[in-house]
Amino acid sequence: MNKKTLRDVELKGQRVLMRVDFNVPIKDGVISDDTRIQGAVPSIRYVLDQGGSLVLMSHLGRPKGKGYEADFSLKPVAEYLAKVLGSPVAFAPDCLAAGEQAAALKPGDVLMLENTRFYAEEEGKVKQTDDMSDEVYKEKKAAMKEKQKAMARTLASYGDIFCNDAFGSAHRAHASTAVVCKYMSTNVAGFLMEKEIEYLGSAVESPNRPFVAILGGAKVSDKLAVVCNLLTKVDVLIVGGGMAYTFLKAQGHDVGKSLCEPDQLDYAREMLETAREKGVKFLLPIDNVSADKFAADASTQVTGNEIPAGWMALDIGPRTSALYAEAIKTAKTVVWNGPMGCFEMPAFAKGTMAVCEAVAASGAVSIIGGGDSVSAVNQSGLADKMTHISTGGGASLEFLEGKALPGVVALDDRA
Repeated sequence: MNKKTLRDVELKGQRVLMRVDFNVPIKDGVISDDTRIQGAVPSIRYVLDQGGSLVLMSHLGRPKGKGYEADFSLKPVAEYLAKVLGSPVAFAPDCLAAGEQAAALKPGDVLMLENTRFYAEEEGKVKQTDDMSDEVYKEKKAAMKEKQKAMARTLASYGDIFCNDAFGSAHRAHASTAVVCKYMSTNVAGFLMEKEIEYLGSAVESPNRPFVAILGGAKVSDKLAVVCNLLTKVDVLIVGGGMAYTFLKAQGHDVGKSLCEPDQLDYAREMLETAREKGVKFLLPIDNVSADKFAADASTQVTGNEIPAGWMALDIGPRTSALYAEAIKTAKTVVWNGPMGCFEMPAFAKGTMAVCEAVAASGAVSIIGGGDSVSAVNQSGLADKMTHISTGGGASLEFLEGKALPGVVALDDRA
């Protein structure tokens, strides 16, 4: 973490333009999980306590970039934040028409901008359609990049200092995450960003050993680069979830109707061979909870690694849970990204919950890498037993892949 943070700059009398990740689950104006909001509060309070004012910006959901959509408005989030802070939070209904409101801020004031993704130039993407020539596509891309720069310049005009505290969006080179830094004289990390990078960075680059990584989720293709990178760093790699059955198929097992990616079988064999060459213990299921259909009320049976025809494995079995727990018990560092099965359905949650319990009891430095893993840990009631729960799903994955994150790279380096 060689980036400047809020502690490295004078904030008194300064307007801080802060990118936060308030992409929270919200329905009918009700926020069902405020983890990401709470994660940004330490940075927000620090700026206010130091005598600064704040302009907050975030995206919410995936609007089409064609203007206001009520379902994706950040207004309810601004109202919720005001209750959390115990002080008013003003709201700008158009993120690119907030200059007067920003200029009027006094020390201690907070202004939240409307969803940055109401503008297509936030993401800066252009889709090439079948009837679009390469030449026209290039022209449209270039024009969009100029619009993205213009948006970033407008956002930059709202503050004296830029702070990125949105790790969950740090893997995106968007106007509000990375491009804006080109137009600010000072660009620093917030405390949540700092914490994320330090935990994930130290886990991957200088872990206490044994270092155990646990990967789950649906597809090998989603985590191919993560597996490749971790095989150069870990002592034990545990694989569960749907992606495990591509590996089992690569070993010659009949996986029935289990999720499997035939086009990834050669990669799976290569990774198993790489693990053998590097002396990495590569753990796969030895038994499974199989179902006759993908449904909560499915008929189930515990099977070995030969899944009966017409059946599908939806969770690791009890022997596998014990095997994985034994490996986790030895760990000094654990990184976990992805569930062991379809934990949303009680019949297929036991494997994921067993891993939760093993990680919580291990005493290891435990880093939960975003997405469904976080949901599973919260569901288990063991979240307070984990060392660090990441707020970034895609960002955590790309970090574990070894990729540079644009939203981090763009920040100022410490001398």
